Amino acid sequence: MEIQFYPAGQLLTDKTMNDAILTGGIDIGLNSTAMWASVIPAMEIFDVPFLFPSYEKVKNVIDGGVGDLLNNEMEKIGVKALIWADYGFVQYANNVRPIKTPADFKGLKIRGYGELPSETIKALGAAPVTMSSSEMYMAVQRRTIDGLTSGTPAMYERKMHEVNKYLTITNHAFPEFLVAMNLESFNELSDAQKKVLEDVAAEITEEIRAKTKAEDERNLKLLQDNGMEVYVVPAEEIGKWVTATESVADIYIKRTGEIGQKIYDLCKSIK
Repeated sequence: MEIQFYPAGQLLTDKTMNDAILTGGIDIGLNSTAMWASVIPAMEIFDVPFLFPSYEKVKNVIDGGVGDLLNNEMEKIGVKALIWADYGFVQYANNVRPIKTPADFKGLKIRGYGELPSETIKALGAAPVTMSSSEMYMAVQRRTIDGLTSGTPAMYERKMHEVNKYLTITNHAFPEFLVAMNLESFNELSDAQKKVLEDVAAEITEEIRAKTKAEDERNLKLLQDNGMEVYVVPAEEIGKWVTATESVADIYIKRTGEIGQKIYDLCKSIK
C-alpha cells in the first residue's frame, strides 16, 4: 500500500474531516471524539466530567467493551475505527483570574471544543463559546473570550501561555482522537492488507498510551516555565467540582438514549 499524507490541515479542517471520510472524499482521517459526536452522540462519553480519574481507567474502559460498542456505532454509518489515540486530560486556562473553585468561573467566557464540554462550562457558571482551535489565540488576545479548555500539549503547541496567565489542573475529561477509515475503502483491501493496518494500529495505540502521561507532564512544566500560574485542584476538593458538574452526565444519557446509558454504566463499573 502507498499512503499519501496531508498533515496540518492541508486538505481539511476538523469540522470538514468527518464528512470527507463518510463520503469517501478521503480514505483515512484523524479527528476527535467530540467532532464525531455530531453523528454519533455516544462518542462524547469521554467528555462526561470526572468519569475517568486515571489514564489506566481510560485504557480499561476502551479495552473492556466501550471501544467495541463505539466501533460498532461507527460501522453502522460506514466508518472503520483503526486507532483510539489518547489525547490526555483537559484543563482550564484563562487570562482573568486564578480559578480554584467552580465559583471562580462566574462571568467568564470560555471556549469549549464540543457540545458536552460546553455543557460542563455552563454547569460551572461560565458562558461557553464555540470557535475553531486555530482562532483561540487571537480570541483571548482580543478579549473575545477569557479562556479555554484544552490539553497541556495543545496549549503549549498553540502558545496559549503567551495570552493566558492562569492554568487550572482539573483533569475533568479525557477526550480521545480516532484514526478512522471509510468502510468501503477498508473492505476493498485484501485480507493481508487489512491485517497489516490492524496490526500496526494496535501497536501504535499502545505506543501512544505509553507516552500520553509523560507528554501531559512535560507540557505542563513548559507552560509553567513560560510564565503560567498553575493551580492543581487538590484531591480532597474534587468532590465540589463533581457536584457542580453532575448534571452533565444526565445530559449525556438524555442525548444518547439506550446506547449511551449502556456505555455510561459500563464506564462506571470498570475500575
